[in-house]
Amino acid sequence: MPRLSYVPGDYALRVGRSKTGLGLFAEQDIPKGACLIEYVGPQLTKEQEDKSKSKYLFEIHSRKTIDGAPRWNTARYINHSCRPNCEPNIHKARVYIHTKRKIKAGEELNYDYGTNYFKQYLKEICACPKCAEKRVAKRAAASRVSSKRVSKKASKKSRKRA
Repeated sequence: MPRLSYVPGDYALRVGRSKTGLGLFAEQDIPKGACLIEYVGPQLTKEQEDKSKSKYLFEIHSRKTIDGAPRWNTARYINHSCRPNCEPNIHKARVYIHTKRKIKAGEELNYDYGTNYFKQYLKEICACPKCAEKRVAKRAAASRVSSKRVSKKASKKSRKRA
């Protein structure tokens, strides 16, 4: 794999309405491997992180975290997906977002927030296509089980009456 650039390109990005609230969208085609944007914000110590109520914390290492809550951090609008088109890379204690594949104009940018964040905040509400498919399949299976139970009860009642 070619060496990554850690200088964000001058790509046209916009914050807009997405399935999960606000999201960051590409306004132009962006090539695979491009450095899109840097995730910026105040750096927190472990103690400050423990006291923080922000949902925009990005851990650099065990003693350093970036609080991406300020609205001037445009990267905070990149949503989670289990099938992401971007990925965060940490370089010299800074976070850069790179594309994993070519991104088309109008496409929402997303990356995988990681297992811990997913389990704590997103598992039941994740709106990415992969999770939506799982929920539909789970509901269909539950519906089949429920309808089988109802039909068994109905047949038992009809046997008792006869």
